[in-house]
Amino acid sequence: MSSELTSEDGSVETAVRERYAAGATQQVPELCCAVSYDPALLEAIPDEVIERDYGCGDPTKFVRAGEAVLDLGSGGGKACFIAAQVVGVEGSVIGVDMTPEMLDLARRNAPAVARKLGYANVSFRRGRIQDLALDLDLLDQELRASSATGCDAGLRAEQTAARLRATHPMVASDSIDTVISNCVLNLVDAEARPAMFREIHRVLLPDGRALISDIVSDVPVPAHLREDPEKWSGCISGAMTEADFANAFAAADLGGLQLLEGGEQPWQTVEGIEFRSITVAAYKGQAGETVHAAARCGPDCC
Repeated sequence: MSSELTSEDGSVETAVRERYAAGATQQVPELCCAVSYDPALLEAIPDEVIERDYGCGDPTKFVRAGEAVLDLGSGGGKACFIAAQVVGVEGSVIGVDMTPEMLDLARRNAPAVARKLGYANVSFRRGRIQDLALDLDLLDQELRASSATGCDAGLRAEQTAARLRATHPMVASDSIDTVISNCVLNLVDAEARPAMFREIHRVLLPDGRALISDIVSDVPVPAHLREDPEKWSGCISGAMTEADFANAFAAADLGGLQLLEGGEQPWQTVEGIEFRSITVAAYKGQAGETVHAAARCGPDCC
């Protein structure tokens, strides 16, 4: 982990997991921006999922019928359940989240959504979005069956994780039409972000795309804000600048960047720094553009 300490063990990931675990059991309004959704797509979704949804945009409105969709940081499953209706019975949706409490919320409501829709095309998996090959539920199962202790247990965990990535990847390479994410990329520790963008590229089909809603800042976030646990898990401290956001896609060979929505008005201004919600599209293998240069467009250009 980086020096951006946000929890007792100095881990960004732990701080985020703890706060979103609390958000799975009660509504935490400060974890999200106001987002409007198509009311017709919310009718099939239980209230407790809708009430405990946290995000800053709606990438699902740009999803297409029949697609295989992967939602990074799927939380209680709201975006997955919306996308399930858009892709239809011919499509599929995978939600990945690292927080057991959020996954429990999503998984226990999935059967009710499937009954209302008349089909089941959503699955939820426990993992880290910077390591989409490792299914943490499978890893737990294998480690519980092991008798290794002490240093041997740590070595066994590393070996088992490597084997599972190779033989039972949580999300296979070149298998996803569209990766979506709603205000999650900024929650990942800065040192893990290059791996996260590379994983998006790995799982996408050759003509696949990423539809990402996230918070960006107009200038770099200073160190004292990066070390604030509340502001990190509240999508402030981990925000990238617009330029860094664009460059991160380009470095992972995700190009053709388009600004789909947002960016006009700040969501919050903290110590003079403007934080904005934007939704962008990026494409596997295409030549890159910056967010500033990207053309604003609607669903038809995605």
